[in-house]
Formats: sequence, structure tokens, C-alpha cells
Amino acid sequence: MNLETEIAGIRMKNPTMLASGILGQTGRSLSRIAKEGGAGALVTKSIGLEARTGHGNPGILELDNGLLNAMGLPNPGIDNFEEEVQIAKQSSVPIIGSVFASSPEDFANLAGRMASHGADAIELNLSCPHAEGYGVEMGSDPVIVESIVKTVVEAIQIPVFAKLSPMVPDIAQIAQAVEKGGGHGIVAINTMRGMSIEPEMGMPVLSNKIGGLSGPAIKPVGVRAVYEIAQKVEIPIIGVGGINTGRDAIEYMMAGASAVQIGSGVHYRGIDIFKKVSQEIQDFMQNNNYSQLDEMIGIAGANQ
Repeated sequence: MNLETEIAGIRMKNPTMLASGILGQTGRSLSRIAKEGGAGALVTKSIGLEARTGHGNPGILELDNGLLNAMGLPNPGIDNFEEEVQIAKQSSVPIIGSVFASSPEDFANLAGRMASHGADAIELNLSCPHAEGYGVEMGSDPVIVESIVKTVVEAIQIPVFAKLSPMVPDIAQIAQAVEKGGGHGIVAINTMRGMSIEPEMGMPVLSNKIGGLSGPAIKPVGVRAVYEIAQKVEIPIIGVGGINTGRDAIEYMMAGASAVQIGSGVHYRGIDIFKKVSQEIQDFMQNNNYSQLDEMIGIAGANQ
């Protein structure tokens, strides 16, 4: 079974990517995910113009069905990230630089500098649920999304993907704005706003009170979002949210995703989850008479 795939000119040995925010802040950790974990591509931590410490502890909480985190976009800033990209590139898998900003011009500036650092593609974080002034606020307005994507696409020569939030009335409409702006792909979905309270103390567990829910709990939402987006756009979709197994990945593909990102799954199944998921996809294909990934992509919509 052939698991090789290509998205907007980015060639991958398998359809699994490391999602942004998990072991993506240093070049060494990124390289480890590629070499030991078997990921087909790597997405960096979201990087901003300036260094940012993020929210205080506790910033992450394990739940019965997922993880709740409110890290607050901690990062070293774009000026201090060039070496990390260069180290990560030694892994010989595509590096996708994730960036966040508060204006189209700042997004374009960051994307240009990330490209000059050596990134093979850019992921626009338009959907962080727990950092005020960034993400969901701008990512829920199709006019703003189109403007950001258009400004970035015109500024650089490498593919531009936009990561969307499920916490909007119509995620397909936002995806159409990305396509209209010239974006090369959609990443869906980011985490969802959530909260946990410690009853004995009568107060929120996370220092930021509100965090982003990831893991198995949000997979049905992610699959639904990808399915809806696939009916409205022609550009590729990368599915993310609660993928722990090959079967999870296949659900996303059958909904319309051409590849998948794995984040919280590293916590559940270890750093080599990418190898495990790829093997499970291959086993499923063999057992169900699929020879190419393309044969599965979007068939849930086609089989209505």
C-alpha cells in the first residue's frame, strides 16, 4: 500500500503530521518526532513577532476524554527561531511554520521571516481559543480571514494553510474565505474552549480559567467540520482533532481530509504514534481493498 501523499506541492512519505503546540518549540524535539516518531511532516509551535511567556501554571489538565490546556502561546519570538527551523530541516521531512499575529501585515511579516528561516510552508493560526487578541476573534470573520490569507499569499512564495476554529456558526464559510484569499489548504480543527472547576476549592483549575479542549472528545466535531468544508472548497484539507488511531485518521480522510495532524495523541500513544497510525492505515487499506489514499478521501460525501 502506498501512503505517500502531496499537499500543495509538499511531498510526504505518509499522511501524518505533527500538530502545532506539541514538542514543536525546538529543532531537536521536532527532529526527534520525524526520526523516531515517523511523522510525514512537522508543524512548529506557533511563533509570534516577540517572545512570549504565556499563561502561568497550571496550564494543562488531563481529563477522562481529552486534555485541557491554556498555555497562552508561549514562544521565543521569530528572531530566535531560525536556528530551530534549520535544525528541524535536518530531519529531511517538510517543516511547516506556524505563526500568529493580530493584523494581516504582521502575519505577512512573520510568514516571510519564517520562509527565510527555511520553512517549506506556513500555517496561519487563526483559531487559538485562549489567547486574547489572537485567533478565534479574527478567525470567525470571513472578511478578516480573506484579508489575512490574501496578504500573506502575496508576500511569500511557499504554500499557505489556515488553521480554523470549530467555534464559528459556519466553518465552511470561513474555509471559503481562505480559498477566496488564495490559500493553498485548510487545517481543521483547532481546540475548543473549555473549563474545569475544582469543587473542593470552588475555583477553576487552570490559571487562565479557560483553556482549549483537545483529544478524543473533539474528534466528532473535527470530522463534521472537515466533512462540511469538503463540500464547499476545492483546496486540500488537513484534519486534526482527537486522532489516536489509524481508524480515526481514516474517518477524517473519508470526510474529505488529504492528510491528518496528531497532537494530543503523542500523550496517549507515545512519540511513535505516527508510525503506528500509518501502519494501521496501511492495514485497513489492505483489508478493505484500497491501493491508494486518494480512493478513500471524501467518499463519505460521495456515497450520500
